[in-house]
Amino acid sequence: MELGFEQIDGGITLAKLSGRLDLAGARVIDLPFTARVATQGARVVVDLSEVSFLASLGIRSLLVPAKAARARGGDVVLLNPQPRVMEVLTLAGLTGVLKVYTDLADAVAALSAPAAG
Repeated sequence: MELGFEQIDGGITLAKLSGRLDLAGARVIDLPFTARVATQGARVVVDLSEVSFLASLGIRSLLVPAKAARARGGDVVLLNPQPRVMEVLTLAGLTGVLKVYTDLADAVAALSAPAAG
């Protein structure tokens, strides 16, 4: 599992994941991903287009930092999951918790919009 970060429009971070988000992959990304995403007011687009497999521990690796970001006024959205990964997200009920986008501009717009009160 590989993890990279890029700053994009309006202070939003693009986190690019590549590989299998299984036990081994989660061990690789958990600390750096959580440290970056769970910061004060972090707004993060997580690009899953190169993630070929998502296991339950990988789900936790996405969900825990997202909840921490939200608690600090930020948010996390997912971008371009492969069909098998999208199926896992759907079956796990995560699409109701983490919004999924197929277009980077839409994902950025969602993070840029004021939060609904």
